Amino acid sequence: MPKQKSHSGTKKRFKVTGSGKIKKQQAGMRHNLEGKSSVRTRRLNADKVLSAADTKIIKNLLAK
Repeated sequence: MPKQKSHSGTKKRFKVTGSGKIKKQQAGMRHNLEGKSSVRTRRLNADKVLSAADTKIIKNLLAK
């Protein structure tokens, strides 16, 4: 049986931490930044840890 290939789009968007959690960049930081408050842009700029249910799906796509 051949090995499962990892999803190339998922590789670019998610990072696995040392403890096995999945980190991602939050949406909403690409455009219209003048209309958003500084507090909101700082919050959106921080990485987010995925929930347990989503982690299972992403790990499958990353072939881990």
